[in-house]
Amino acid sequence: MVELMRTVRFAVNDSDRQDRDSSTPGWNTFSGYPSMRGLGRHYELEVTCLGSVDPVTGYFINIKEIDNAVRAAAIPMIARACRENPSGDPSAVLMTVMGPLDAALKGRLKRARWRLTPYYSIEMERPSPGQSQKVQKPFALLRQQFEFAASHRLHSRHLSDQQNRSLYGKCNNPSGHGHNYRVEPCVAVPVGGGAGAPQQTGFSLGDLERLTHDLVIQRFDHKHLNLDTAEFGCGSADEGKEGLSPSVENIAKVCFELLEPAIADLKNGASLRSVTVWETDKTSCTYPSDATPTLA
Repeated sequence: MVELMRTVRFAVNDSDRQDRDSSTPGWNTFSGYPSMRGLGRHYELEVTCLGSVDPVTGYFINIKEIDNAVRAAAIPMIARACRENPSGDPSAVLMTVMGPLDAALKGRLKRARWRLTPYYSIEMERPSPGQSQKVQKPFALLRQQFEFAASHRLHSRHLSDQQNRSLYGKCNNPSGHGHNYRVEPCVAVPVGGGAGAPQQTGFSLGDLERLTHDLVIQRFDHKHLNLDTAEFGCGSADEGKEGLSPSVENIAKVCFELLEPAIADLKNGASLRSVTVWETDKTSCTYPSDATPTLA
């Protein structure tokens, strides 16, 4: 079995008063079709399908089939939701899309991730066949990226100065060095429904932004992590103690441990799945390792 992912870009234009046929591509599907006209919304839908490779063609599924399914089944529903309920919950909208999209893909849909901005996304998996909704409650994965600037020095008291320089290189500079860190919490939020339309989730993007700002950004932004924070060794040299090394691995773990209980305390069914921290565009760490993010 393989998983094949396809990204479909499209615009939702307020000037479209009726659901228009978006199944026939235009001239520039790379940038998105339907294309932008006036002041519209630009979205991406990442669709992952699961299946076996045909030994004759080498294909599992023709990517044109995925494109056509998204344009025929998903885009009109998203456009209608934008027009009729622009303040609605994206998780609820995506939940209504999953069934028709899976049907258009003949049961091969594995998951869909809706990128509402380059930094904010909602993801859902298709329910496993044979499991009742009572056993498998629907949920969505909400992700949003944040940034903080901080400096740090990588140095272990358990190694000699020469060993530290050999291991950490420039990152062992005694005065430290800085990064613009990106942080992406991934929160599982329940999506209600029942017999009627899907309901608003109890955990919102605003909740995630408030908690991340208060607990992570305010704590670490424009700080020297070794010198100014308790988590990474503030005052540890004088006290004979050693805080955590401010590596990207430990920063991701600390961010998770700061956010997880605060999200659970809201008691609305949401739970933190993982936190990803990018030290640079080329280096990131996810804690715990259950989820693998995609850098926008």
